[in-house]
Amino acid sequence: MKIGLFIPCYVDVVYPEVGVATYKLLKHLGLDVDYPLNQTCCGQPMANAGFELQAIPLAESFEERFKGFDYVVSPSVSCTAFIRLNYPRLLKKDHACETAKKAMDVVEFLHDVVKVNQKLGTFPHKVSLHNSCHGVRELGLSSPSEEHVNKFNKIKDLLAQVDGIQVVEPERPDECCGFGGMFSVEETSVSAQMGQDKVERHIQTGAEYVTGPDCSCLMHMAGVAKKQGLKIEFKHVVEILAAGL
Repeated sequence: MKIGLFIPCYVDVVYPEVGVATYKLLKHLGLDVDYPLNQTCCGQPMANAGFELQAIPLAESFEERFKGFDYVVSPSVSCTAFIRLNYPRLLKKDHACETAKKAMDVVEFLHDVVKVNQKLGTFPHKVSLHNSCHGVRELGLSSPSEEHVNKFNKIKDLLAQVDGIQVVEPERPDECCGFGGMFSVEETSVSAQMGQDKVERHIQTGAEYVTGPDCSCLMHMAGVAKKQGLKIEFKHVVEILAAGL
């Protein structure tokens, strides 16, 4: 099983430690992982801003670099969801998209494909779990509260393999944090208020950390917390899974 590691541009620039932790964790599990050089943005920012044609060359570049792998794994639910749901449509004029069906967020890959059932890292802290919207409603990482389905949470299942951790969830566990990419730019005041509400709910759990599968949500909430001087920290879930390995 050959795995291509895709590190989105904002993770590479702002949170490189998340990319390192993802690679470290996959290698720890004995997986064959490669990091293709010269990879770049998936095209989501352009498409979400209304410039979809500018995303097509990026989709083509992604397709060329990752088509030879069995799976393309990434520590970003929003980028993974964009690739899986939009690339087949963006590329259908020239050829069938090969990579979209192979693209997986690292959480769903570890849970659904690797089926991790061994102890992972050590993280002796109380952690509040953030369920990102793309992860809940597009990748199925957890059950959406608006649907009458049996409750599940793949993130929580993986965190159960970490020694010392105490996992809690805030009130309204799958409510949006307010980031939403372009939404935070176009509706700044609404986005900021949603972020404040979400951070406050996480703090009410008594947690020391907030974790989740998408750096963009964590970045937004961390900015809110820092601006208000709130004492709570934010870590991508893969950093916790790999802690101490």
